[in-house]
Amino acid sequence: MNKPLPKEIAQQAEIIAEHARREGLDFYPTVFEMLTSDQMSQVAAYGGFPRRYPHWRFGMEYEKLRKQHQYGLGRIYEMVINNNPCYAYLLHDNLPVDHKTVIGHVYAHCDFFKNNRWFSKTNRKMIDEMANHATRIQRHVDRQGIEAVEQTIDTYLALENLIDPHSVFMRRHAETHAAPMNAQKDKSSETNGNNVTRYPAKPYMDRYINPPADLASERREQLEEEQIANTAFPESPVRDVLLFLLQNAPLADWEADILSIIRQEAYYFAPQGQTKILNEGWASYWHSTLMTNYILTDAELIDYCEHHAGTLATSPGRLNPYKLGIELLRDIEKRWNTGRYGPEYDACTDMTERRKWGRDKKIKGRVVGKDSPGRRKIYEVRELYNDVTFLDEFLTPEFVDEQDLYHYRYDPATGKMVVVNRDFNQIKQQMLFMLTNHAQPYIYVVDGNYRNRGELYLAHRHNGPDLEIKYAMATLKELQKIWKRPVHLAARIDDDQILFSFDGEKSSQQQIDDNVESAAHQV
Repeated sequence: MNKPLPKEIAQQAEIIAEHARREGLDFYPTVFEMLTSDQMSQVAAYGGFPRRYPHWRFGMEYEKLRKQHQYGLGRIYEMVINNNPCYAYLLHDNLPVDHKTVIGHVYAHCDFFKNNRWFSKTNRKMIDEMANHATRIQRHVDRQGIEAVEQTIDTYLALENLIDPHSVFMRRHAETHAAPMNAQKDKSSETNGNNVTRYPAKPYMDRYINPPADLASERREQLEEEQIANTAFPESPVRDVLLFLLQNAPLADWEADILSIIRQEAYYFAPQGQTKILNEGWASYWHSTLMTNYILTDAELIDYCEHHAGTLATSPGRLNPYKLGIELLRDIEKRWNTGRYGPEYDACTDMTERRKWGRDKKIKGRVVGKDSPGRRKIYEVRELYNDVTFLDEFLTPEFVDEQDLYHYRYDPATGKMVVVNRDFNQIKQQMLFMLTNHAQPYIYVVDGNYRNRGELYLAHRHNGPDLEIKYAMATLKELQKIWKRPVHLAARIDDDQILFSFDGEKSSQQQIDDNVESAAHQV
């Protein structure tokens, strides 16, 4: 189905790879394939993979992408898969200069996938794994029917963000969060006030029918069972809600298998959401460097500049990850090449002096190119950081001012976007809120046997923005389908503690006492 890569493009790919390696990029072997626009839309609908499990959302995404391309509303220039080897797709309709730009961009992405710590725990054979997932779910479709399987997948996809992306780097809890065993003994005989089994007997026969040693032993067993029953379940709040459901929800085998697939794929895609700005900035930095230093011809200059500028285009009130990433990496490189870091620079509060820092100073042993302090620093950033730590560490007031990263709003009187906030700390804080956990709420399982009724109690850890009530209730409804018993979510809304509940038929909200519902404060 896919057209072979034209000979001249294949040769250019080898040339660009050699330049990239000389600059220090280290990437897996990369396989390029040429696709038509329709094929590109198909693959993009599958998240870049040639095969996925059957589900209506992929068809919906394909139709959206196809129409965007058809009507000139959007264009997919490239896709690359985090795999070993990496697979990348080129759009057949692109100009030769676009192909070369995309190839340089792809090699930088591959380098990032291979070397960034946040991708170090991902499955490097995910193309094979995705095909395996498709086969397993198709088997369930054959046995359970397409409607039952699709409805089950719909429910699980509504919860796919309820994972703990950091758990792959640490052990937060014990291996399982399963409910403690507290099975009651099936006794047909009577029990006394202490629930100790005592058989009817004449007084003179009682010590033979009900030996005191046996009664004492049974009391000890009951105390142990009560102690287990009173143990918190789970012992501490669990952020990986999907894992908790896998271990404790009343799921059929085929339902548990599908949920495990959704969870595994969610963990695979999580680092891409955590590093969008840094990853795209890194790729843009290197396609720009490779093209302008080695590849670009005079005849291609105008087309390259036009398309590169289009990729980095931004406007007031809109954040472009390509633009923010590449500019912050360039700023880091410039700062480290001119000594604008360290205690002495950080202690300087004179903005004029900070802007001139390093311009009239000679840094001993300074070199340019791949061995410069700035280049070594951005390689370190590429290896260790994600978007949150990237901005938290390196965003500066000078950079915000230079890039006009202010808070804007639409002014109906003038019909223009106007600046409403220039405070650096507030701007930085809002950007970090937006990037933390992909701007999605932190939800924890607090109690799997709420009020001893087998109900599920979750809590929202408030880290700035309030919970969106509409989405919270919709998620609770899907969660109840899995748990089969009422589910509850404690959240802080406008400084009030609210308990949202859904029992399978109706939903409710009630204000709760912080002291009564103290379990929510554990998160």
